[in-house]
Amino acid sequence: MLSLVVVVLAAIATGFIVWANDKRHGRYGVALPVGVSTAVAALSWIAFISAGLGYQPGFTWIPWVLPIVIGTAAAAAVVVYFGRTRTKHDTEALTRALRL
Repeated sequence: MLSLVVVVLAAIATGFIVWANDKRHGRYGVALPVGVSTAVAALSWIAFISAGLGYQPGFTWIPWVLPIVIGTAAAAAVVVYFGRTRTKHDTEALTRALRL
């Protein structure tokens, strides 16, 4: 259980880092990358532990490191997608409003 707590706290931290480094972070809330990073990291930790990788010699690092990396990558992908999509929709809405 300690490894889950460490993974979740590290995923929360990386979610905040991903949010802070995005230049479009004003387009979506801070909870989006943090939530995605945490959820993906926790679910991947559960999958790795269920697969028995946490108790095999030589594989004990997998439930500690890979969920954090996977969660960070998922948060970055969501931020890139929603940042671009939201900017595009906001620009279209502003253009429509200015044409009135």
